[in-house]
Formats: sequence, structure tokens, C-alpha cells
Amino acid sequence: MSNDTETPDFETALKTLETLVERMERGELTLEQSLECFEQGIRLTRECQKALAEAEQRVEILMGRDADAEPEPFGEAGDGDAD
Repeated sequence: MSNDTETPDFETALKTLETLVERMERGELTLEQSLECFEQGIRLTRECQKALAEAEQRVEILMGRDADAEPEPFGEAGDGDAD
């Protein structure tokens, strides 16, 4: 919660998300604080989804499903179901 410009690693982002949820569930935040936590949570969720998608893609390449495959950038998280 100190530096929003730096992308946290997956584990840090997940821990921060858990902390945000706990704070919001306690119901002790003002509306403005709740909105700030929610916005940060959305950003972190998207970062986690992106990291998981990239990890899945790397595993598939390493498993040899397509030996010539190259990692491709994914669209923004939440663009719809891309299965």
C-alpha cells in the first residue's frame, strides 16, 4: 500500500488482497477508505490474474504441447472469458 506504481510479485499481491478483504469485512472503514481499498484490490486482482495466465502459458510451453510456441501477451484481465 506504499507504492502503487511498482508491480508487486504474485505472493505479495495476494497477501495484500487478503489484508484488504479483512479490513473491508470488519466494516470499520469510511466509504472513501472502502472505495480506495476496492480500487487497489481490483488492480491487484488483475495483476494476479495476469501472473497466473503467464505462468500457465509457460508451463504449457515447457510441457511441450507446442514446442515452437512463443509466449504471447494477454489482453487486459477482465476482457471476457478467454477459454
